[in-house]
Amino acid sequence: MKHYRFTIVYEQDEDGRIIALCPGLQGCYAEGESQEEACANIREAVEAHLESRIAHGDPVYAEIYSEAISLAL
Repeated sequence: MKHYRFTIVYEQDEDGRIIALCPGLQGCYAEGESQEEACANIREAVEAHLESRIAHGDPVYAEIYSEAISLAL
């Protein structure tokens, strides 16, 4: 069994819902009414995404670095 590690970004939309994004897996995101629900949903989405990539023989790239930046505009 191979282990994978991905960064998840959480944002709040204008309706107060929490959006969870996995930048390392293009198009992989989930949402929820709370951060806990969004977290559970993104875990399921990432697992399904990885299972699909593996089943189709598509590569799963390793995340090598992430960084948070701050800008003042």
